[in-house]
Amino acid sequence: MKRFEDKVCIVTGAASGLGRALCERLGKQNANVVAVDINAEGVVEVERMICDKSGRACSFELDVSQFENFEKLMAQIVERFGKIDYIFNNAGIVVSGEMSDLSIDDWKNVIDVNLMGVLYGTMYAYRAMVRQGFGHIVNISSLAGLIGFPMNCPYATAKAGVVGLSTSLRREAEGRGVKVSVVCPGFIDTGIFAAARMINTDKQKIIESLPKLIDPNLAAQKILDGVIKNRFYIVFPFSAKLVWWLYRINPLLLKPLSDKNVKNYRSAKLALE
Repeated sequence: MKRFEDKVCIVTGAASGLGRALCERLGKQNANVVAVDINAEGVVEVERMICDKSGRACSFELDVSQFENFEKLMAQIVERFGKIDYIFNNAGIVVSGEMSDLSIDDWKNVIDVNLMGVLYGTMYAYRAMVRQGFGHIVNISSLAGLIGFPMNCPYATAKAGVVGLSTSLRREAEGRGVKVSVVCPGFIDTGIFAAARMINTDKQKIIESLPKLIDPNLAAQKILDGVIKNRFYIVFPFSAKLVWWLYRINPLLLKPLSDKNVKNYRSAKLALE
């Protein structure tokens, strides 16, 4: 973990969940943590937490879906630190519902944060990294971006876009000193589903039907381990790797799992009627 000492590490979605856990672990490794989130109070609290433990951190309020503000922030960070070593594009939201119930605004909200927010962070960090000749972009996708996620079409679409972006850039960036990783975990206990907008269904029943959630601190450690080893796909836990492996052999092998997800959602929906 000495790899992160004195490195400038930007983390979006830093106020809670996985982003907070990443900031805390990076702070313990004496990184210069740049915590970014739309939740101004929450991200300041993360900065304070790290500094109270003799770490180094600063915080910024940012809506990652606003590219002009993202561009200004990245320029400000480069001016302050002189470089960007790592960016963890982690900010994300969930809007769940049947395709027939979703509005175009539901789609836009998810795409703007989960895909465009990652794109903006990637684009502006990449430009800085190319100029300096080094850096590592870490994009947080999901197992849903690899295999799909029925009843969560906007989320799965955005996360698949993150995988496509990262895959393409990895090859393009190799000769310019910049590394790219994409993180595709199973369900992490980040509170993202508790905060999700779930349309025409019983949210509590859906949350209770989810598989065992991964502790965000363990997830953060898995991610940093993978980054140190310059892995491209960082997939965990083992159950997520197994599901991905089965999908690559034959997508139909996962049909019972998808059918169960649809059934759970619709049964919760019927309970409201």
